[in-house]
Amino acid sequence: MDLTIRDYFKQAKFTINPELTWEQLERHALLGMCSECGEIQGLYQKTYQGHELRLDSVIDELGDLMWFIMELCYAKHIDPQEVLEFNMHKLNQRYPEGFSAERSRNR
Repeated sequence: MDLTIRDYFKQAKFTINPELTWEQLERHALLGMCSECGEIQGLYQKTYQGHELRLDSVIDELGDLMWFIMELCYAKHIDPQEVLEFNMHKLNQRYPEGFSAERSRNR
């Protein structure tokens, strides 16, 4: 399945709670992103207790994180494609020759 970020955004919007205000949507998205990052961190933390890091679990949690990112984009009326393009422009400016530890330290 070829799913673009805009396609995902359109489909994800249908699963957002329509009863929330714009402010509530923003807060819900922010709390959800923090929660999902914690769940991803927990998967890695458990490897120090002998648990196997399961790629399907990482993918599942990354998908949840992506959904909350889309919710924040929706709440703030941001096109997620613009987020990707802005970030890539910033990275290309910062690392025109690819990653460099020197450029990372002295930016």
